Amino acid sequence: MKKFAVCSGFLGAGKTSVMIALTKYYNTKYGKAAMISNDLGGSGLADHRLALLQECRAEEITGECICFCHSVLAEYLRTFFDEGYELVLSDIPGFGVGALEHVYHGMELDYPGAFDFAPFLVVIEPSNAELLVYGDSGDMTHILHDQLLEADLIALNKCDLLPAEHTAALISALSKAYPQAKVLAISALTGEGLDVLSLALRDGHASMQHPAIAYEEDALQAEMGSLSEYYLQYRAIVCCDDFDGNAYLFSLAEHIRNSLSKAGREVPHMKFLAWSPDGDYGKADLLGVSRSVEQPHQFLRPCADLAVTLNATAVCPSAELDTLIERAVREISAQYQLDWTVFRKECIGLGEE
Repeated sequence: MKKFAVCSGFLGAGKTSVMIALTKYYNTKYGKAAMISNDLGGSGLADHRLALLQECRAEEITGECICFCHSVLAEYLRTFFDEGYELVLSDIPGFGVGALEHVYHGMELDYPGAFDFAPFLVVIEPSNAELLVYGDSGDMTHILHDQLLEADLIALNKCDLLPAEHTAALISALSKAYPQAKVLAISALTGEGLDVLSLALRDGHASMQHPAIAYEEDALQAEMGSLSEYYLQYRAIVCCDDFDGNAYLFSLAEHIRNSLSKAGREVPHMKFLAWSPDGDYGKADLLGVSRSVEQPHQFLRPCADLAVTLNATAVCPSAELDTLIERAVREISAQYQLDWTVFRKECIGLGEE
């Protein structure tokens, strides 16, 4: 059994956390699993580094969506399978709408019979599930709806945050709205539901359906065009022995959150990952300017030398976003008495020439 599975879903749904949790669980229970991080920026993605820090077998495909670089994806899959890996998971950048056609059907067209496709997986978090089930119609709900139309499996992630009856209600509503998909409640954090999801991917097969989705419609294209992708990698040198890396990441994320809010901008997902030479690391997430900064993993001890990666998708013009983030890094690093050196920076306006 050698399966390839796409893990789609909206920004901030927890796709990377789900892939890492699934990879580790599968390796423990069934065999060998690996993962691919995919994004539009250059090498050194926060997701890829996080997977390596958690000792997952992982690679990254950067600079282009796997929807449009089938030869690169095929080469990675062959390498993994030659190494004995049985299940390979890959995410996709941005909204991911249309990935079923562009990845599964596209790969089958280019390499007929060469790959066995696992059920197409879409991850959704409770707040977006509630918006879709109970909220008003709008661009966001149209995008979420189109994503779930592609799903063979829908994973309601972060169910550990909900009462059991609330989870059951959302599962029921999603099952009725998307009868083509099997809906599962999972938690990448606690491991709940990973057993059922792992078996569904291992033993199941993609339906290879052709859903009627609206990813070419003007509303979605306009939404995509308002986004900017941001990638920053830098090294920070600490001046003292009691430096609190967790406080630094939180202050940086909070500064950016406040700046975006004052500017009337939005950030569906911004990831902050920092690690020290001994492998200790901290992570912070910003899932909207109206939401509190989350720190799903914290440094265990003080550190004197940090590598920092920041990846973001924001509803903000690229030049404005670049200025805003650079100011935040400069001011917060000065506040914590850090010297910092940039290794890589990219800011891409998806709708800009």
